[in-house]
Amino acid sequence: MAGLHPHPPGATLTAMLASYALPVEASRGRRYPEPPHPYRDDFQRDRDRIIHARAFRRLENKTQVFTRRLSDHFRTRLTHTIEVAQISRTIAAALHLNESLVETLALAHDIGHPPFGHSGERALDEAMQAHGLYFDHNLHALRIVESFEQRYASHPGLNLTFEVREGIIKHSHDYSAAGHPELAEYLLDQRPPLEAQLIDHTDEIAYNTADLDDGFEAGLLKLEGIRRGVSLFDRYLRQVEKEFTASTKLKFNEALKRMLNHLVTDLIDNTARRIAESGVQTVEDVRHHPERLATAEGRWREDRRRPLRLLAGASRDPSRRLPEARRGAGRAAYHLRLPGWHDRQLHPGPAPPRPQAVDRVLRVFYPGFVLSLP
Repeated sequence: MAGLHPHPPGATLTAMLASYALPVEASRGRRYPEPPHPYRDDFQRDRDRIIHARAFRRLENKTQVFTRRLSDHFRTRLTHTIEVAQISRTIAAALHLNESLVETLALAHDIGHPPFGHSGERALDEAMQAHGLYFDHNLHALRIVESFEQRYASHPGLNLTFEVREGIIKHSHDYSAAGHPELAEYLLDQRPPLEAQLIDHTDEIAYNTADLDDGFEAGLLKLEGIRRGVSLFDRYLRQVEKEFTASTKLKFNEALKRMLNHLVTDLIDNTARRIAESGVQTVEDVRHHPERLATAEGRWREDRRRPLRLLAGASRDPSRRLPEARRGAGRAAYHLRLPGWHDRQLHPGPAPPRPQAVDRVLRVFYPGFVLSLP
């Protein structure tokens, strides 16, 4: 085996990295030491452990925006995660960052989410607060990889490297040492490496463009509404309309592709500019910089938020609700062993009292319907 692999795993990749990237040789290692693998470096092994984890497989049946009952063309948490990983690797390569670490963090970034998307997380947090607790999907993801996943005889959890565990909790925001003493080992007074800083941005790029695609496919978003609400999309659709005489859907696809490319290029260019302006040369420089360096151009930030607002507005419009919601609410009531459900459109009167957290989740997932409990 050694004759087939004369270079240590990751050696060729490390030689191509920027000085501010995180080479696998600089990893702080695993909680439980393990012998090295002959042809996979530690970040590559972490990537594979995430892919084979039960929590990763469970993403297949977790809603991104639209339930799979409506169509199997819509994104799930799993397909969204794959799209985030693809975008993340592209940007990491352009910036000469560690692609294996970036890919691993992208694949792990949503494994702590409960069902029902962000609304489910808020409802679960609300329910837990009644018991003096709270729910945070990043911290829950750390719990999953450290404790809940039981795959190895030699140690609990997945035994991921420090940098992957750190990136799981710090990729989207910082935690204070005072508020989270249990996280003290994760250098809470420092920024995460650039590989982790990218993930929140690539996540946003992926779900905002995909939400427009799925919303338009579902008929929940209309083309003119998207054009009015998202100026960057309108800019590219105008270009496409001058170049092509294809169907509306194909022109929509082309404009969305160009918008996605624009957002990716913008993130690459602005992060590269910020790195150059900051003067950082090493991972330690990145960690001790007063601000995160991965960033996108400010004038498009508002456009990146608008797809979610468009979908939220459309879901509250009774004329645009999908018929599947009626059947879905009944099925949810059955599976949750709830004895009845109240349709506001058919029965405008008040519904009987019900548990607030459960109701909140189901009202968001099935707009227009409220579960009724005796």
